[in-house]
Amino acid sequence: MKKYDYLILGAGPAGLSIANLIKRNWPGRTFLVLEKEEEAGGLCRSKDVDGSPLDIGGGHFLDVRRPKVNEFLFSFMPKEEWNEYERDSRIDMETYEIGHPFEANIWQMPQEEQVKYLKSIAVAGCNLGQPKPEKFVDWITWKLGEKIAGAYMLPYNGKMFGGELDSLGTYWLDKLPNVSFEETLLSCLNRKPYGTQPGHARFYYPKKYGYGELWLRMAKALGESIRYQVSVSKLDFAQKVVTCSDGNSYGADAIITTIPWSSISAYEGCGPEFAGWVKALKHTGTEIRYVEETLDTKAHWIYVPDEKKAHHRILVRSNFCDGSKGYWLETNLNRLDRIDESYPAITRGGEQAAYENEYTYPLNTIDKPVVMKQLLAYAKERGVIGLGRWGEHEHYNSDRTVERAMELFEELNQ
Repeated sequence: MKKYDYLILGAGPAGLSIANLIKRNWPGRTFLVLEKEEEAGGLCRSKDVDGSPLDIGGGHFLDVRRPKVNEFLFSFMPKEEWNEYERDSRIDMETYEIGHPFEANIWQMPQEEQVKYLKSIAVAGCNLGQPKPEKFVDWITWKLGEKIAGAYMLPYNGKMFGGELDSLGTYWLDKLPNVSFEETLLSCLNRKPYGTQPGHARFYYPKKYGYGELWLRMAKALGESIRYQVSVSKLDFAQKVVTCSDGNSYGADAIITTIPWSSISAYEGCGPEFAGWVKALKHTGTEIRYVEETLDTKAHWIYVPDEKKAHHRILVRSNFCDGSKGYWLETNLNRLDRIDESYPAITRGGEQAAYENEYTYPLNTIDKPVVMKQLLAYAKERGVIGLGRWGEHEHYNSDRTVERAMELFEELNQ
């Protein structure tokens, strides 16, 4: 069994970023990346479907707001190979669409609807100084008012998270700005958005490729220091050794894991409480399904709160992927039984057109902050570091994941 300075589990954005930082800056250090799939990229992988890229883990875009992250990523895929877009995201209200975020675009509704939403926002708990609720459903209503909660936020999140709303905490929602009655009224009077812009207000997407091309190039830069189709079945904390599906064991001075903790079947060299922490972590998965039809919209993606439709989001690739047609649907795996004959088949002309992802969104359950604080501290004391969306069990976008890898590298470099 060969021993490395660093063993990196997973070749998604987190694993590829920390591996390349080690390779570039510490040429004398040894490391190995283990990836269960046949290629790198994790949820950001792309496949060619119907002549154009399909991002099989859902819509992923590079936000313009982290220049240090983008400078690092552009060293693998130069900026000249990207288009820059001003985000156009919308919400499907069945008989009409409005822009996202909802509260900033109520002015796009019929006037009688605007009045109803304005009245609801005016008496939202946060605007009346009422105590902040502890339960997710109550918190959403307190923050946004009954109309926005009932028409959009609760049904959409219920679809996205597979009906797990009662298990969610509210600690992760504090980043949402208050819905100001004054700003919403101004937007309706002046017919333009007011308030805070959402993430990815401007974003990059490759000119000629899917988003997965970036991560393939980062993997190529690692040379022979990455192995594919190798899944981790056991992690021994005492020995800092992992046992894998290829029959081999790999050891290291430090292990950096970017894969879901629950994807590892067995843990050794640790107390029974560790298995309890892992078991407490919850997640949801998604299916991404391609539709050939080109939609008559300028939107890049569309949120779909309608409970009668299985999917919760539409990614209109023809509006951000040059030369392509069609769109793809994102559906929680728990809702696939709602798919009917109106959905396209999972294969078309012998070509795969639908992809399932077991792990897509970490759930921010009520007890997660305490569980992860204990789990990460316990693991770190034993030389195992959690990193990224799955290593930290945080709903990070890819650019934030890369930033977390850069922060970890600086910490290791001290």
